[in-house]
Amino acid sequence: MGSCIICGVDVDGGGRICDPHQEDVVFDYRGNSPDQLVSDRFYRGVVDGYAEFGVFVDLAPGVTGLLHRSELDRRLDSLDWEPGDEVFVQVKGVRDNGNIDLAWSIRQADREFRGVLVQDGDTEFLPEEDGDDAGEEATEDDRAADETTEDVVDETTENEGAVDETTEDVADETIENEGAVDETTEDAADETEGDAADDATGPDETGDADEGESVDAEPVEDATDAEESASSESESPDATDDDEPDELDGDRERVEIGTLSEAVGDAVRIDGEVVGVRQTGGPTVFEVRDETGVVDVAAFVEPGVRAYPDVEVGDAVRIDGEVESHRGDVQVESEALVLLEGEDAESVRRRLAEALTDEARPEGLQPLAGDETVAQLADGLLDAAEAVRRAVLESRPIVVRHPATADGYVAGAAIERAVLPLIRDEHAKSDAEYHYFTRRPLDDPVYGMDAATNDATRMLQDRDRHDEKLPLFLLVGTGSTVESADGIDLLSVYGVDAVVVDAEVADPETREAVDTLVSPEIESVEGDLSTGALVASLASAINDEIRADLRHLPAVSYWAETPDRYVDLARDAGYDVERVAELREAVALEAYYQSYQDKRELVADLLFEDGGNLAAHVSEQFREKLETEVETATANVVTEAVDGVEFDVLDTDGYTHRYDFPPTPLLLDDLHRRRANGEAHATVGIGTDELYIRTSEGVSVRDVAERAAELAPAADVTTAGLREGKIEFLSGERDAVEDAVVAAVAEAF
Repeated sequence: MGSCIICGVDVDGGGRICDPHQEDVVFDYRGNSPDQLVSDRFYRGVVDGYAEFGVFVDLAPGVTGLLHRSELDRRLDSLDWEPGDEVFVQVKGVRDNGNIDLAWSIRQADREFRGVLVQDGDTEFLPEEDGDDAGEEATEDDRAADETTEDVVDETTENEGAVDETTEDVADETIENEGAVDETTEDAADETEGDAADDATGPDETGDADEGESVDAEPVEDATDAEESASSESESPDATDDDEPDELDGDRERVEIGTLSEAVGDAVRIDGEVVGVRQTGGPTVFEVRDETGVVDVAAFVEPGVRAYPDVEVGDAVRIDGEVESHRGDVQVESEALVLLEGEDAESVRRRLAEALTDEARPEGLQPLAGDETVAQLADGLLDAAEAVRRAVLESRPIVVRHPATADGYVAGAAIERAVLPLIRDEHAKSDAEYHYFTRRPLDDPVYGMDAATNDATRMLQDRDRHDEKLPLFLLVGTGSTVESADGIDLLSVYGVDAVVVDAEVADPETREAVDTLVSPEIESVEGDLSTGALVASLASAINDEIRADLRHLPAVSYWAETPDRYVDLARDAGYDVERVAELREAVALEAYYQSYQDKRELVADLLFEDGGNLAAHVSEQFREKLETEVETATANVVTEAVDGVEFDVLDTDGYTHRYDFPPTPLLLDDLHRRRANGEAHATVGIGTDELYIRTSEGVSVRDVAERAAELAPAADVTTAGLREGKIEFLSGERDAVEDAVVAAVAEAF
């Protein structure tokens, strides 16, 4: 039985890592069969080559996996990997035919894991144990010498600042101390533990990182680099005792963070506010913001130990350090960091507050196509735009929630298009847009407890594990009806800011539940407005530089009766009616599949980058699938007339493919448009315990549900989604509910 190298608990089967810490280590694979790989583990590999659909990575000679482009956190063509480069990937699984599916790893260096193990077939061991006689045990004297200096004597790691050659016997292993001291393990056994520690080089700033953290420091490539790193650390004030106050360089003048990219290699001073703190296995990384931007500041005491424990998020600080560039990102290696108090701290906060106010509030709103309905909502839209821009400037994550519909995706993509450039401008880290902006489509257009619980869990984990600020939630096309009240209330318990933007009339209960609500009813505005059209104008207020990219989006968001102003605007942008229809249909099809995923790159390609081929191809699939389903539905619709209203009733359980495209709401929309003919007409799709209503008049679904509940009291009839006309009930009362809903709709006409 082995013991876990992270926590020390016993591991069955002689392994060296327990189940809870499987993802904390990276493995060097020395096997010859894919079957020996362990799913969810991280492995070191070598880039073999590129294909149109991803990257091939060799985990061992003859063992190659595919990192599909859908698994990347960026576009395939933006990867700077070359064949032969060492990379780190996660094994998702091995198929029956031996194909290996790989996933992206945000950690791309040994130091960013908490340990390294070798997997040779089914055997696991530490790298320094490679070559040991499998049956030979270390002597008791060796164990005594290594008891408290295991990392010094037993391991060949970056933390030692040297690369040792491993011999057959661990006792013969040598440690090179800056090229001057060379002592054997046997000699070390005769020394005290303190002497053994003194013989080792100082701790290295590039120690192992906790799971999910990325430390922006270059790995030690060879012994020479290691010696230089160790030497610089021994001279750094950060490596001194925490009780000794840092001394700032009196000759330095403050520089703005926004100019640091032009000061790589320079010694600088920055003043700012701490907006984030994360502890890695090496340095402590402080995110510091001033009025011009945000930068990571690495402060080191010893591996995994919190530097400056008294410094927390919200503190004003002054930092002397050296500007460095690692993997394209700018960061500051701290030499001295002090807390500011009194007038100095107040000056920093005042400067930040003034800059924040000036930057966050847009100068004004210019609705796309000059839409007067949108113009009447200008105050609310400017408040919403200010909230989003302020979140970016405060380094607060933004979470966008929208329905998984064509209209919802258009709205979400518009916000994404506007916000990502602002995040890239604000943060030096190249991958900041993946940390500070998330778009999460909703399976159901209602922001219910399921979605809210998921969001709350994620944000609390990010807060507790990574010291992230609680996010701003932007709900577009959802969240404005009473069905979302419980979900929004859950967020409000944690004091989370929520902004709701919806082209439909909001329920009165929503107005008090959210911080900012944009809805036509607030200003008594009526008009032919879609959420995509409303949010596209909001996006242009958030970032006016991308306004030209948004001109065709409002037209894409309408399924029927697109206002002429938006048709003309799209045409001026180079999108004729046929092209707009292709985009709408393509987005609707892709929105259905994996509806809970944002599909960031795919949606961006469709809406902004596609020259026509992708949208045309996908929209053709849309039409084929929809037409087949409509034909089946039409042949099985039951038509009846009640009080002068013609009803089409479809058994959606019996005559639709429930788990294939198109979804029931979209099918009924199309079916109703084809059969309504402008007369008093209603389409009802009824399943096991839910139904959908489409009417030619503005019949309130909530009123229908309330009346049906009176007519079928045992059915527990409730409105499940106002926007999509959805009603839920007890399955045992299906026949009674069908009759009650038909009667209620007839009364409402």
